[in-house]
Amino acid sequence: MTALDLVIGMDIGTTSTKGVLYDTDGTVIATSDKLYSLIQDQPDKAEQNPDEILTAVVSVISNIVRDAGVNRSRIAGVSFSSAMHSLILLDKEEQLVTQSITWADNRAHRWTQHIKDELNGIEIYKRTGTPLHPMSPLSKLLWLKNDEPALYKKARYFIGIKEYIFLRLFKRRIVDMSIASATGMYNIHTLDWDEGVLDLLEIDPSYLSEVVETNVSITGLDKEYAHVMGLPVSMPFFIGASDGVLSNLGVNAIDGKTLALTIGTSGAVRMVVNEPRVDPKGRTFCYALTKDRWVIGGAVNNGGIVFRWVRDQLYPSDTLTNSENYNLLTEKASQIAAGSNGLIFHPFLGGERAPLWDADAKGAFIGLTHRHTRDHMIRAALEGIVFNLYSVLLVLEEIAPLPKRIHATGGFARSSLWRQLLADIFEQEVVIPESFESSCLGAAVLAMEELDLVNSLESVSSMVGVTHTHIPNKAHFEAYRELFPIFIRTTRLLQTEFATLADFQRKYTL
Repeated sequence: MTALDLVIGMDIGTTSTKGVLYDTDGTVIATSDKLYSLIQDQPDKAEQNPDEILTAVVSVISNIVRDAGVNRSRIAGVSFSSAMHSLILLDKEEQLVTQSITWADNRAHRWTQHIKDELNGIEIYKRTGTPLHPMSPLSKLLWLKNDEPALYKKARYFIGIKEYIFLRLFKRRIVDMSIASATGMYNIHTLDWDEGVLDLLEIDPSYLSEVVETNVSITGLDKEYAHVMGLPVSMPFFIGASDGVLSNLGVNAIDGKTLALTIGTSGAVRMVVNEPRVDPKGRTFCYALTKDRWVIGGAVNNGGIVFRWVRDQLYPSDTLTNSENYNLLTEKASQIAAGSNGLIFHPFLGGERAPLWDADAKGAFIGLTHRHTRDHMIRAALEGIVFNLYSVLLVLEEIAPLPKRIHATGGFARSSLWRQLLADIFEQEVVIPESFESSCLGAAVLAMEELDLVNSLESVSSMVGVTHTHIPNKAHFEAYRELFPIFIRTTRLLQTEFATLADFQRKYTL
């Protein structure tokens, strides 16, 4: 009899869906990914077509099953990671009223401020663990309720993108407690939809999906989709969790002693605690991994996307590939002294989430002189990104003991300069795991434990190797100790004018 010893880990991301087939040692058997588009045809808008993402999910699974080169009867299950904060409105027939409004959509900014100022928003945050920001489905729904009442009244169900996938594949509306805990509508202390938020939105729990634990699986896959995927209808699909918390699992940062730090297009700092913890000032998130493991931290908008802007604006090139261009920039930046000769960059090109939670935040160079060159600006931009992540860590320090280790992942990890910047600014040893697609691995391990293919979630430790280790450079971190407080103070000074600048830009930008 063929052993059931393989699991597909899926990650429904903002720009693509990725899938990886793993064995119980964490070895990658097969991979696939599928890109899709982001609809941004008006200011602050960021939507996606849910059916395009559904097609991508089906295609990725189909490709893996077809191309794996193993007996498909060895596949024990499929488990899911997903981006957080998406919102889809459905009518009573469960048909689309809206597209998928993503975390990057900023149209609810005015109503987010209303929640903060008029609705005692800090108390809502303390109950739900979701920072007050336009990314939150709560803010989006309040915006739609007041500014798009016809759409709001037409809707009967409010769901996220992973819920949409499971609805179409299994004809059930379920949501894992991890995604639910990132909606701003789920009470992380009572583990149920928050009554005060439901009253605010004038809805009852039937408008929202049934909340289940992250290790729950369902069967009864739609026959047509099963045929396309090459899987039996009895194949268990695990609901899984959100991409952030599963990334912690996928880099073996679940012991409470290890910080997970990610810089991709955006970035995040996260750690695991054994019970919900929130920040009295509302600056950190608290999302579920399981009922007894909670991930606290902060996500930033401005990671690698800032480096891309620097490349495009300061060193555009039609002759170099992207990787060659990035390598050229990091090489130039590495020749500049730590601290960029007193040039500071505030990396808030796309507004900011943690620790500011200010959708109107703007970027700035501070300290420019005749002595500064483009190369100084490159290094200052990279330092500014890491300064901002470090400021998130300092907020975490106020609510939980700091971890002793940093496990860092993301596209930045290919650069030795990036890695050393992290070690120098955080003043801690930085380890780069070799685990491939950490959210996919986290999803797969979550399923493996439930399928009794591994003993516990801690089994991931044997699946995650190490590619690089970086030690802080004393001369560098002493410079950063002096410069970082200036970064913080100038951020606070600029923050008093962010909203004014944003209003001006909305008024005069065509």
